Amino acid sequence: MINIGLFTPNRNPYSETFVQAHKNHLRDTVFYYYGSGTQTKLEGHPQLASKMKRIRLRAQSLFGKKGPTFVKHKVIYDSLKKRRIDVVLAEYGIHAHTILPVVKAAKIPMVVHFHGYDASVPEAIERCGNYAEVFEYASTVVVVSKAMEAALEKLGCPKEKLLYTPCGPRPEFEEVTPIFTKKQFIGVGRFVDKKAPYYTILAFHKALQTIPEAQLILAGDGILHNTCVNLVKHLKIEDKVHFPGVISGEQFKEYLRESVAFVQHSIKAANGDMEGTPVSIMEAGLVGLPVIATNHAGIPDVIVHEETGLLCAEHDVDTMAIHMVRMAEDRLLARELGSNSSIRIKEHFSLKKHIGLLQEALNKAVSEPSV
Repeated sequence: MINIGLFTPNRNPYSETFVQAHKNHLRDTVFYYYGSGTQTKLEGHPQLASKMKRIRLRAQSLFGKKGPTFVKHKVIYDSLKKRRIDVVLAEYGIHAHTILPVVKAAKIPMVVHFHGYDASVPEAIERCGNYAEVFEYASTVVVVSKAMEAALEKLGCPKEKLLYTPCGPRPEFEEVTPIFTKKQFIGVGRFVDKKAPYYTILAFHKALQTIPEAQLILAGDGILHNTCVNLVKHLKIEDKVHFPGVISGEQFKEYLRESVAFVQHSIKAANGDMEGTPVSIMEAGLVGLPVIATNHAGIPDVIVHEETGLLCAEHDVDTMAIHMVRMAEDRLLARELGSNSSIRIKEHFSLKKHIGLLQEALNKAVSEPSV
């Protein structure tokens, strides 16, 4: 058994189900660190450094000429040594870049897991020095889409360090069976630029011209939430589009059970932000629900057009509307695509497979340290 230090920049179980999956399913002892610098916390344990210790370290930094990063690194360093951490799993390339100095100082191997924003936004990548030091130090660099794999290799990550493995759906979703009795569409995710929920609404508005009895559920929250609510009001379809907010896994299962398709119109945002491979899409597929989405980032790795779902180009509202109508009016097609999707997810994108590959990478980092 090894001790794994799981590091994330914040604690957000709502949108980061993959972090919870790693914390709960890796077979070794996982110490979950979240936050940055002196504000870093270790789940289930007291604060890493008392107020007096932080004052003492700050004084040492000021008068001992040890540099401005001494305090924030020292409290993490001491915890890593106290917990006898064997390997660090850093969620997000940006956070890996942030904690790299202290991980290096502790001489602990590191596996870095990229997810989307960190591998696609030019400003963020440049701020991290194109991840040159991260790529050099990391034992393995995990990517969740083929597009991300190509992008990081182009940035300079050695090909032999790259490990492609999408995060995988929560296995309990396999218990759900869609009933296909409603012309209802479900979308779940943050209301942010790259998920473009307004395009989903516009496509649904067009589809309503043919299927006026249809309903759309858009669950989640984010900076575009009020914009989408206002758009629905402007289009006068408040009785057709519903915003339940952040929902639980059980609520998501129920929406999947009674819907005809999962919908998501992901795009490349103006700042370059892109998806990895959305877990919600894989969970819908595992249930046996067809997915209507865009040919974006890791989505076509999972969803095969006309086989497990229907894809369209980014910004193509008209085609997405046609796909919605087609799926709502042809239940046999919806069932067939959904069944194919469930088989594909189980065979190629299960959480068990993902955790197994990640566990191998962590074990390898410990047994064959490059530090």
